[in-house]
Amino acid sequence: MSERTMEKIPREESLRLLAGTAMGRVVFTLHALPAVRPVNHIVDDGDIVIRTHMGAAITTAVSGHDTVVAYEADAIDLDDHLGWSVVVIGPARVVHDEQEITRYRRLLRPWVAGSMDHVIRIRPELVTGFRLVAAGRAEEPADA
Repeated sequence: MSERTMEKIPREESLRLLAGTAMGRVVFTLHALPAVRPVNHIVDDGDIVIRTHMGAAITTAVSGHDTVVAYEADAIDLDDHLGWSVVVIGPARVVHDEQEITRYRRLLRPWVAGSMDHVIRIRPELVTGFRLVAAGRAEEPADA
């Protein structure tokens, strides 16, 4: 197998890649330590939207105020070692508007069974995307 390099992905394309996948990982602070949870998502008007339940750690972490979180999704082929990874950092907040909540209940079906009555919206402020490509194909070296 040939060597691989990483190339930067522009913000707009990074958000498009996120919108094209249904699963990612939200990273937040829990008891002063980093916590990571896999969740399914949609991208709506440039924001990442997830549904969760009242007792979920992420719901508690962002309840009542904007809390900075990271969100990561990727698609990397384990056989040929090619693909992409996108990380978004920005404030997360619980959505309280009933019309928005109803809309997201229609648009986003959680993969986990149970009552997922809470909606969290993550507004991307920093968006970093990288594509893992065959050596010699990269257009711009990455600052990995």
